[in-house]
Amino acid sequence: MPEAVAQLREICPWTPHDLSRTGTHLTKPAMSWERRPGTVTALAGATMLTMSVPPKRLPTFEELYREIERLPQGITGQILVAGKLTTMSRPGSPHEHTLAHCERALDRFDRKFGGEGWWIRQEFEVRFPGDRLAVPDLTGWRSDDYPELPDDNPLRIVPAWCAEVLSPSTASDDRTLKLPLYASTGVGHVWLLDPELRTIEVYESIAGRPTLVATARDADVVRLPPFETDLSLMAWWKTKASLATTALPAP
Repeated sequence: MPEAVAQLREICPWTPHDLSRTGTHLTKPAMSWERRPGTVTALAGATMLTMSVPPKRLPTFEELYREIERLPQGITGQILVAGKLTTMSRPGSPHEHTLAHCERALDRFDRKFGGEGWWIRQEFEVRFPGDRLAVPDLTGWRSDDYPELPDDNPLRIVPAWCAEVLSPSTASDDRTLKLPLYASTGVGHVWLLDPELRTIEVYESIAGRPTLVATARDADVVRLPPFETDLSLMAWWKTKASLATTALPAP
């Protein structure tokens, strides 16, 4: 009997606590075996020794940023989850079209162009709390709060407004990682612009959560917070005709 039990234990380390079966009599209760994920268990007599596998060390922000600095031109690196580097390539022409027209419409506010109220930057690196790094398509800081922006790169000042132009390759990260990151760290308003659907969603950070407060589409003329002016969206979207023309091969 002991030999049979030993063989069973060798084959099945997770053998149930009670090995008693009909027609079998054990003088002592069977020992317990337990296989736990991430542990290695050794038995010596009545002693159980459990050795935990140490967790893998996450790279630091500085280590990941050095990797970002080594990325080839045209590849953008971000740290949207602490310890994890994500990259993206240059977006397509509909994205660039919408981004350019959105930025131009806001020139009247940008002190860089003689406007009032804001500093607006395109694709500027921002280091957020929790060792996260994002590169919003457009980022805005109120000039009342910051008469001048420091020359730091990345900038460690949380912006008041961010805008992301969605593309098929970035929409998931923009919605599920960047939008919650912005809201939870104090970005007051976030715009999500979709060139394909020709829509804008405006989110406000309320109690650290992104809350949809306004939408616009197509050729609407609207006032979108936090900017107090009417914006005409007609030129913000690349038309299907222009897309077809862009796709034509050169003669």
